Amino acid sequence: MDYQTLMLKLALITALISAASCAYTADDYVRPKPRQVLHFPWPSHHSSEPQQVHVSLAGENHMRVSWITDDSFAPSIVEYGTSPGQYTSRAQGESTSYSYIFYSSGKIHHTVIGPLDHSTVYFYRCGGEGPEFHLRTPPAQLPVTFAVAGDLGQTGWTKSTLDHIDQCKYDIHLLPGDLSYADYIQRKWDTFGELVQPLASARAWMVTEGNHEKESIPFLKDGFQSYNARWKMPFEESGSTSNLYYSFEVAGVHVLMLGSYTDYDEYSDQYSWLKADLAKVDRERTPWLLALFHVPWYNSNTAHQGEGEGMMAAMEPLLHAAGVDIVLTGHVHAYERSTRVYNGKSDPCGAVHITIGDGGNNEGLARRYKNPQPEWSAFREASFGHGELRILNSTHAYWSWHRNDDDEPVRSDAVWITSLASSGCLREKAHESRKILMEP
Repeated sequence: MDYQTLMLKLALITALISAASCAYTADDYVRPKPRQVLHFPWPSHHSSEPQQVHVSLAGENHMRVSWITDDSFAPSIVEYGTSPGQYTSRAQGESTSYSYIFYSSGKIHHTVIGPLDHSTVYFYRCGGEGPEFHLRTPPAQLPVTFAVAGDLGQTGWTKSTLDHIDQCKYDIHLLPGDLSYADYIQRKWDTFGELVQPLASARAWMVTEGNHEKESIPFLKDGFQSYNARWKMPFEESGSTSNLYYSFEVAGVHVLMLGSYTDYDEYSDQYSWLKADLAKVDRERTPWLLALFHVPWYNSNTAHQGEGEGMMAAMEPLLHAAGVDIVLTGHVHAYERSTRVYNGKSDPCGAVHITIGDGGNNEGLARRYKNPQPEWSAFREASFGHGELRILNSTHAYWSWHRNDDDEPVRSDAVWITSLASSGCLREKAHESRKILMEP
């Protein structure tokens, strides 16, 4: 390929990327100036040394360990045990890799370990060499605590958010989309993996995709290639055919991880899967039902207005019929908590919707809200931070939101939430639930 042809191809790719990126910007919203992006002066790694280690749940009593090596011949094995340096078990996994224009990834390893005991610290080593890591498995029964932060990115605010979460005594991290903000620059996926490794290697990180994960280039690249290769979630274990939507259970909680950027209408695979998944939920065994996805349905910020309406029209009746207690979303770079709401207005049998896209991205905060404040909007503020959801028992949970500007123990917003399973709402909606969830 001659120089002129190469330059023309690069210009075309740049234009397509720019067009794809601009497609997600609301016409009436102007982003603040970007925050400073972190620099990563980490030393180079030995080719077989595990990098970007993170763990996730992978079905009952199992966890998936994921990491990357520069050495394409490094084995996908994990040795583990309950004492430092003493590995009594060994598991063999799988590996993949991908190319993206001029970038080639390292070898991406995914290995499922288990069965594991609950509430237990395991020490593990990836690939038969390198440093030892440790993880803690979640509890078998309530209480259980989730840390929640979306739209993380790689800025000084991200680091502050992660430092706050590190002080939180949590069992699982929930991330409702927009992880690395690589935005086509694949090396930023690597630096994000290094940034979150201290936390993500020690507790399960359960994630779903946002618009910044798509990275599609018309006619050249399909979407979500990097995300799907690096952040494999338990979609197969939950009967899904796509890494973009799945579910999992922990303690007494069933969690739906849905995709805002894949088909969701009533004829889609995601809709059919969701309907079947909800029909199997046993509220005696899992009295709490949560849902996560990227684009909020209830949003009084001027940013991204109306972008969730299509998914809401298709799926809100399903979530309401099933009695979803709490919906966690990102996308809008601010915090907002609703009352229990359904069909656009407060409803005691609806879900509490929480927008928490304030993890620390480089695009800045979304500071403009619509006035007057909608009657369903209970609290809203444009600050970076994270949330903590502590589900104490089958009836009560405590939600708190923590600003980065405050010390970790400071709760900037907090509320007790009573489960719908204990309120009588599920009995009242039993006929509606059977009709919506069971009928073809």
